[in-house]
Amino acid sequence: MVAVAIPLCMTVSFLVIDASGHTLNVISLAGLAFAVGMVLDAAIVVLENIVRLREKGLPVHQAASQGAAQVSGALFASTITTVAIFLPVVFLKDEVGQLFADLALTIAAAVSVSLLVALTVIPAAANHWFKSLEMRDRHSHWWDNTTALIMRITDGRKRRTAWIVLLISIPLLLSAWLKPDADYLPEGNRNLVFAFIMPPPGSNIDFLKTEMGDVIADRMAPYLAGEKEPRVSDYFFVAYPSGAFMGARTTDESQVGALVPVLNRAIQGFPDTMAFAKRVSLFGGFGAGNTIDLNIQGRDIEALLNVAGTGYGLVQAALPGARVRPLPGLTLAEPELQLAPDEPRLAEAGWDRKIMAQVLMAMGSGLYVGDYFDGEQRLDIMLRATPWQNPEELMAMPVMTAEGGVLPLGELLSLERTAGPNKIRRLDRRRTVTLQITPPDGVSLEQAVNILKQQVEPELRAMLPEDGDIRYGGSADKLDIALANMASTFALAVIILYLLISALFRSFKDSLLVLMALPLATVGGMAALNIMPLFGVMQPMDLLTMIGFIILLGLVVNNAILLVHQTRVAEREGSARRAAVEQAVRIRLRPILMSTLTSIFGMLPLLLIPGAGTELYRGMAAVIVGGMLVSTIFTLILLPSLLRLGEAKRVAE
Repeated sequence: MVAVAIPLCMTVSFLVIDASGHTLNVISLAGLAFAVGMVLDAAIVVLENIVRLREKGLPVHQAASQGAAQVSGALFASTITTVAIFLPVVFLKDEVGQLFADLALTIAAAVSVSLLVALTVIPAAANHWFKSLEMRDRHSHWWDNTTALIMRITDGRKRRTAWIVLLISIPLLLSAWLKPDADYLPEGNRNLVFAFIMPPPGSNIDFLKTEMGDVIADRMAPYLAGEKEPRVSDYFFVAYPSGAFMGARTTDESQVGALVPVLNRAIQGFPDTMAFAKRVSLFGGFGAGNTIDLNIQGRDIEALLNVAGTGYGLVQAALPGARVRPLPGLTLAEPELQLAPDEPRLAEAGWDRKIMAQVLMAMGSGLYVGDYFDGEQRLDIMLRATPWQNPEELMAMPVMTAEGGVLPLGELLSLERTAGPNKIRRLDRRRTVTLQITPPDGVSLEQAVNILKQQVEPELRAMLPEDGDIRYGGSADKLDIALANMASTFALAVIILYLLISALFRSFKDSLLVLMALPLATVGGMAALNIMPLFGVMQPMDLLTMIGFIILLGLVVNNAILLVHQTRVAEREGSARRAAVEQAVRIRLRPILMSTLTSIFGMLPLLLIPGAGTELYRGMAAVIVGGMLVSTIFTLILLPSLLRLGEAKRVAE
C-alpha cells in the first residue's frame, strides 16, 4: 500500500518537469532516484498511525480518518521544511545553481505530492483493505523495550544534561576534525580523453603531421582495431603552428579511465616535447574541471618565463602526477623582429613616432582607416601594403615622406632579429605566464592549492622582480567564491528552517529543540565521506556534496518534528511531561525507523552503483545516508533529553 506513493509521485514529477520547460536528463533522473525513498516517508507515517489505531481496536473507518488527521500537522511541517530547504540553493547563479535547479525541482515536486497521497490515497486504501485484516503487532515488545531503554538512560537531570552536552558538542568538534578538503565540481565520467602536445619551437604543421601525427597513428592502430584493450572507437589529431592536441573515445564507456595511460604512452618519446593526457571534465573541455591557474605576472617577460620554468619543476616535485600546462611556452623561441625608429632621421623626413607606427601597421596586419556601410552591414576599411617575404624586403619597402621624398624604410629605423614567446598573455592588463595545473587523482583542489602556497609559491616569489606578483585563477579562484556563497547559503537555510518551524509550531523554543538535531546529521555526513576511501572510493567534498548537507538539513528535522509534535499533543491532552515524552517515543519510534530506512535504501543505488548520474551525486548520497543514519539513532536520545528538561512542569493551555 505504501509503495503506491512511488508511481503517483513520479508521474506528477514528470508532468512538473515537462510543464516547467525542463528536460529529463541525468540530473533530473538523479533527483527522481533521491525522491524514491523520500516520498514514502509521509505514507509510512500515516499508514503506521492507522495500523496503530486499528491495533487498539478502533473501527477501520475511524482509524483511517483519525490516523491521517493526527499526523497531518507534523507531516505538513516536515514537507514544508523539506521543500523550503531547496530555495536558497536554487537562487545560486553559478554552475552549481544551474545543476541543482533540475534536482531541486524534481525532489520538491515529488515530496509535495507525497503529502497529498499520504493524506488522501493512503486513508482511502486503508479503509478499503483493512476491513477484513486482523491487526496485531507481533513485535510490540521490541518497541516497548526500546522505549523503556531510552527513558531509562535519560532519567535524572544530570544524565540528561550530560547527554545533551555530549550529543551537541562532540558532533560539532568531530565535524570540524573530519571535514575533508574542498573541491570544486566532480569530474564526471565523460567518454573522452584529451591530450595536449607542446612541440619544439619552430615546428610547422607538416613537421607535426609527419614526425608526430603518423607515429601516434601507428601507436593507436592496435587499439582502434580492437587488438589491444581498451578498444578505441575513434580519435582525432589536430596540429597548428605552435602545438597540437588529440582526443579519443572508447567503445566501452566504463573503460575510459584505462585510456588515459594509453594516450600518455602514445604521445611520449618525442624530443623537446611536453605532452600529457587527461579525462575531460563533464562540465567543460580541456582545462575545465578542477584546474588551478598559477598566474605569474610582471613586466619583464624573460624574467617571468624563467620563474615559470622553475615553477614547472617545483610543481611536479610538490604534486607528483600532476599535469602542468604552461601558457604560453616556457622558452623565447619564436622568431621576432624588433624595429627601433631613428629619431633624427624621422625628424628630417617630417615624420614622428605616430606616423611610423601607422606605416608599420599597414605593412603588417593592416591599418584601420574607416568603415563602409552598404545599407545592410558595416565593413571595416583596412589599408595594407604589398606583402613582403623576409626582413630584407621589409627594410627595402619605399615610403613617401613629407620632407625627404621617397625613402626606403630601412633609412628611418633599425631592425634587430630576436626571439620571443609565441604569444603574450595579459591578465588585468599585466603580462602573465600561466601554469595550468591539474591535481593528480586523489588530491582535492583545496589540498593542491595549500601545497602550492606552502611549497612552491615562496620560492617563486623570491625569484620575481620587484613588480612581480603571483595570483591563483581557474577553478581555484572559483572555489573561493563558491565556498563563501555556500557558507551563506547554509546559514540562510538554517534561518529559514528555524523561522518556518517556529511559525508552524508557534513556538521559538520547540523550533530550537528541533534544530538541535542538526549537528548529529553533520557529523554523520562527514563520517560517511571519510569512510568511503576504505572501500576504494575517493570522495572529496565538492560543491555538489556540500549541497547534500543543505538537503540533509531539511530531512533530519523530520524525525525531531514528529517527536516534538507528539509530545506537545500528549501534554495538551493532560499527560505529564515524562509520560508525554514516553508516549511520543513509543508511538513514533516505528514510523521513524521505517521512514529512515526507506530513505536510506532509496539512495543506496546512487551511492553504490557506478554510472554518470551516480558519480556526480555519490558524495551527496553518502552525506545524506550517513547523516540520516547517525541523526536517527542519536536523535532518539537527544530529543527526549531536551524535552524532559522541564519534566516537573505541565504545559499551560
